[in-house]
Amino acid sequence: MERHIAAQLAIIDAVREWDGRRTDGDISSVAYANALLDVAREEEAAKISIVQYEPRDDREAKLKLTYIAAYLMATKTTLKTVEMAAVIGTT
Repeated sequence: MERHIAAQLAIIDAVREWDGRRTDGDISSVAYANALLDVAREEEAAKISIVQYEPRDDREAKLKLTYIAAYLMATKTTLKTVEMAAVIGTT
């Protein structure tokens, strides 16, 4: 989960940097779009690692569920059916 939080913070920093570079005219719209796509891929990979994480005990299982719930509320997204099955199967 720490890795996912670190990935989220890195995403924020990357988007801010690319926004600044685009505003300054240092990069093209295509390069900007590609950079954002890379950031989205990294975020998806981090989310998958959380979904597939197998808790060692009850405490970790509760922490995983709490973290996923907070993530979903913060991002206003949902889990795919396959992701939901993975969460249920590992908690």
